[in-house]
Amino acid sequence: MKHLTLEQRYAIKAYLDCGKTKSEIARALKVHKSTIYREISRNSSKRGAYNPDSANELAEERKERFCQNRRFDTSMQVKIDNWIKEEQWSPEQIKGHCDRNGIEMVSHERIYQYIRADKQAGGELHKHMRHKLKHRNRPVGGKRVVIKNKVYIDDRPAVINNKERFGDWEIDLIVGRNNKGAMVTLVERKTSMILIRKLEDGKDADGLANTVIRMLLPYKNSVKSITSDNGSEFARHEKIAKKLQADFYFAHPYSSWERGLSEYSNKLIRQYIPKKSNFDTFDSDFVKQVQHKINRRPRKTLHFSTPKTEFFNCVAFAC
Repeated sequence: MKHLTLEQRYAIKAYLDCGKTKSEIARALKVHKSTIYREISRNSSKRGAYNPDSANELAEERKERFCQNRRFDTSMQVKIDNWIKEEQWSPEQIKGHCDRNGIEMVSHERIYQYIRADKQAGGELHKHMRHKLKHRNRPVGGKRVVIKNKVYIDDRPAVINNKERFGDWEIDLIVGRNNKGAMVTLVERKTSMILIRKLEDGKDADGLANTVIRMLLPYKNSVKSITSDNGSEFARHEKIAKKLQADFYFAHPYSSWERGLSEYSNKLIRQYIPKKSNFDTFDSDFVKQVQHKINRRPRKTLHFSTPKTEFFNCVAFAC
């Protein structure tokens, strides 16, 4: 893996001063944009100022601190057990969180080895993981419905598609056993913050619209757009858009990859609320606990910060 040089860090500072975006800086330096995001996130001051000399010192200190091979010891095991059992973090999330916060930790591959060994010995660590060390097939299909005055995702501006702006949301529905009971899920594209609510009237379009409005009104200034699939439950999209003063877009039928973050977020939820579950067994308090747990998980896409931290930082500082 190549590391940024001091000269490249001076170039980053110069580009930032010129108002260049992180993606533009990455192209100019011929590195992946995640490298620039990570560099600025890790090596800026607490107030967000980026200084190339200070950034280089921090990077060198971090490299020196983590250059030694770390031994899997009892203290690590206790931390790993706690994060997996209590928070259902993945090995990669554990490793990323530790790297970000200066906590000594073995590689995520070594953590997987520990979990597999625990499973073979009759342990239950693997049961707390989302995939339980198994791979599952994704369902396909879905019914196409006709909704009036739809604006398709083709007309969505690039600032949304590139996740460059805070306040763009994806919306979806998860349903219970025998298609009874439903929950609406909302995820903010830039920070991956998830909101979940049970729908008292199931897939009813008016009930869903009213619930979504109540969920997002506290963050009205942080709602620029919403993107959904073509389910009939989103037929009152104009009501939602008008109340929240936001744009509403629809993905193409049978194109779930156009709402990839929403699909991924629903998988995280399904760890706690499995498919074919009876939704009557989940009260509102439980649903909120699931929401809070997922939003406390460190994410690789956020350089192992958490959705909750990033979301409320953006709300506070008007990202």
